[in-house]
Amino acid sequence: MPRALVLVVGLVLLLLGCRKDERAEAPSPAPSASATTLAQAQAPEPPPGDPAKGKTLVAKFECNRCHEGTGLEQPKLDQDCVRCHQEIHAGTYQASASTLSKWQKTIVHFRETPSLANIGGRLRRGFIEKFLLEPHDVRPHLDTSMPRLAMTPEEARDVAAWLTSSATPAPAVALEGASVEKGSAIFEAKGCRQCHEYTGAPRAALPAGVADLEGKGERMARALAPDLRYVRERMAPGELVRWLDDPKAQKPDTLMPKTPLSPDEQRDLAAFLFRAELAPKIAKIIPPRLPVLDRKVTYEEVSRRVFRNTCWHCHAEPDYAIGDGGPGNTGGFGYRPRGLNLAEYEGIQAGYVDDKGERRSIFSPMPDGTPRLVYAMLARVREEAGQTDPAVRGMPLSLPPVTPEDIQLVETWIAQGRPQ
Repeated sequence: MPRALVLVVGLVLLLLGCRKDERAEAPSPAPSASATTLAQAQAPEPPPGDPAKGKTLVAKFECNRCHEGTGLEQPKLDQDCVRCHQEIHAGTYQASASTLSKWQKTIVHFRETPSLANIGGRLRRGFIEKFLLEPHDVRPHLDTSMPRLAMTPEEARDVAAWLTSSATPAPAVALEGASVEKGSAIFEAKGCRQCHEYTGAPRAALPAGVADLEGKGERMARALAPDLRYVRERMAPGELVRWLDDPKAQKPDTLMPKTPLSPDEQRDLAAFLFRAELAPKIAKIIPPRLPVLDRKVTYEEVSRRVFRNTCWHCHAEPDYAIGDGGPGNTGGFGYRPRGLNLAEYEGIQAGYVDDKGERRSIFSPMPDGTPRLVYAMLARVREEAGQTDPAVRGMPLSLPPVTPEDIQLVETWIAQGRPQ
């Protein structure tokens, strides 16, 4: 298996810290989105950070391993997560046909991530800074999401300053006189829903003769299309209108087509995206924690369903991984090496290296008595519902949570004494 495959799945760094379905939970009363997020979008930008420090930090956090457009050189193929997976699926990766066939069936994640090229010409610096500290899912058709890195507020401000340092500000655009109703009709007539969700707004119908893209082969364009609910906090009206006028002029590698729109239509569509009344965001339900099983659970079953299915990609020994041991073992993405090998029974029992350089068990109880390994998996479930834990990052980082049934399997195995 290629070294990049070991590194790729989730930037998983255990013990440090989509389509993502949102199921209804009684939401607390909230002000209308048009009142709150538009005010945020029009708020003054925070003081700028230091771009030079930001460039150094982009290298420290190895942003170029997942994103193009960082201003850094392209990493080697075996450390370029997305490019490696794309070559595997294209059949151009240097491996036997049988190996490629096997990998093409199992490699699901990190086949596309958004480019950061000219991000400052599209997104507000303040949004980038806040997003780095509090990442949330803005692409509902993409399984992966931005990981919650160990980044300080000062570092986030400097990184945002670097990423936006070469941007040309867009001319200010006033939306007075623009029509939300006309913008809604344009949104529907142009078939924007083919790629974009706009959660909280009435769901637009597709024009006659225009097919829904899901399952039609345009997987990458749809996967990278952001939820337009967040336009208000991500962009200013000027940036949005400039983007609608000619997307490729702002981001040459974008899959967003240039849609014929008059200046008035651009302003109307911008008014719809900035001012339409939105329903409160639906909270994700945290599924109940399942009790331990009565039946016997073996290490082989846990390894096959959980450790080797997800964890070992970032927690393995270099020889086993055909590369380094992944960021959860040998370090990476701003994290120190933890020496945790989840590919083999002996490595699992050996535990991880803490901040003091001492070996610790991944089964040691947390304050509530939950084994640390299980606690990290449960923390990822809570993160998806917006509940972050400052002490532990949920695992697998940036990937969908492990299912309740698989968490139950791991917890049962631990409760039974971790039999080999």
